[in-house]
Amino acid sequence: MAIPMLRAAMISHSQSQQLIHSLSAINETAKRRKTVVFSSSFSELNPLIRSEVSFCVGTCLIPHPKKVNTGGEDAFFVSNYNGGVIAVADGVSGWAEEDVDPSLFPRELLANASNFIEDEEVNYDPQILIRKAHAATSSTGSATVIVAMLEKNGTLRIANVGDCGLKLIRNGHVVFSTSPQEHYFDCPFQLSSERAGQTYLDAAVCNVELMEGDTIVMGSDGLFDNVFDHEIVQTIVKYKDVAETAKSLANLASSHALDSNFDSPYSLEARSRGFKPPLWKKILGMKLTGGKLDDITVIVGQVVSS
Repeated sequence: MAIPMLRAAMISHSQSQQLIHSLSAINETAKRRKTVVFSSSFSELNPLIRSEVSFCVGTCLIPHPKKVNTGGEDAFFVSNYNGGVIAVADGVSGWAEEDVDPSLFPRELLANASNFIEDEEVNYDPQILIRKAHAATSSTGSATVIVAMLEKNGTLRIANVGDCGLKLIRNGHVVFSTSPQEHYFDCPFQLSSERAGQTYLDAAVCNVELMEGDTIVMGSDGLFDNVFDHEIVQTIVKYKDVAETAKSLANLASSHALDSNFDSPYSLEARSRGFKPPLWKKILGMKLTGGKLDDITVIVGQVVSS
């Protein structure tokens, strides 16, 4: 993530499995949860009637073309604890200018998170998981992060700091998306080793009710800056295997990122914020276009009956 600072191993799995300082209690305002429900069917919402569900997960990580040898600066983990836990962190590349390896912070952050999943204090709360993982991280750096924890009754609990994202696809439509948090364009909220960064209290938190057959797509901004929602849906419909779906989405994002003529979500957003094309394009009457070169992490989770 080539963004300003505020003073991940490459792994692919097609099944759910785990890869890899207390603070004061959260106040009542911070503990509020937004619950999103997309169906009023009693049998779908009543936990006494609904069957237990879990994730079947496929993943893919494609590093920035210039960072292939180091594996890039994204990190992720997948766990089969309870209904399944998935997380992505995106390291801030600006730390390289300070002779700091930007990949160390997100990798340690998620390694710590994976160790705290079953912690009694966490109590299956992604915001508390972020709090404890951040407090335990000693590496210098910063990262955006998103964590989603699925309960077997179908409740997906999400906490997000920055511009990693998650989308829920149901019956061929994107019915829910997280919203990026940013200070200004291309400078998202980020957890940091420095006091100027954000904390778990800044996380956007919500609960979403899932049902069997739903598909979750989680990723770093390298995915969502380069792939539109309709392309995500088309890919999910095309592939039945979650590992193939994740790989196809990552490859599509990589292809768009390398295409200077592709009118990407990133270029559309840049134009909407008033950014102009390079002078040579302006002279030729061309608009600002192109994908965004970045690390690309994709996690696809299909909701299946346990």
